[in-house]
Amino acid sequence: MPPRKTTRLTPVGKKIKKARIDKKMSYDTLANETGFSIEFLKKVEAGKVTPPVGSLLQISRALEIDSGDLLKEDEDRMQDRIKAYTKRTSSYAYTTLTPGAENKHLKAFRVKIDAMKTHEGVSYNHEGEEFVYVLDGSIEVVVGEHVNALGAGDSLHFNSGIQHRLKNTGDTDAELIVVIYNP
Repeated sequence: MPPRKTTRLTPVGKKIKKARIDKKMSYDTLANETGFSIEFLKKVEAGKVTPPVGSLLQISRALEIDSGDLLKEDEDRMQDRIKAYTKRTSSYAYTTLTPGAENKHLKAFRVKIDAMKTHEGVSYNHEGEEFVYVLDGSIEVVVGEHVNALGAGDSLHFNSGIQHRLKNTGDTDAELIVVIYNP
């Protein structure tokens, strides 16, 4: 059997940096368009931080690029991540469940949040709606100032334009399905 050809994918930070430079957008402008600090944006571009999905949606909107291009992965690598849950951020991993939805408004993800962890960085908000369904574990979804406690089998649908954040409140990892609608 011939050796399998592997495709080297461009890291998300490099894609963001290229788009920002191609559009001649300064860090100041991108920071003002997304609400993220320049320090955070530089870490993302350098590959030191992998931003959460909501942050990627905000960055792609500010850069006027398709968020699917930032999230696109080849099938083998995606399957490896599903099996291994390779960390994508410091406290959680996510895997796209809608490959090929690059130009669609609806995207779904399987998310694993480590035990007793909060998403690091700023709270998230992105235009549209979000639906969270807890497969396992216990989490809090804070939307604005309202705290929603969810356990296995619970769900929440909310306006994702409001600042929100997730936190695993249990002593075991939590797994959820997150569906994001971005107009």
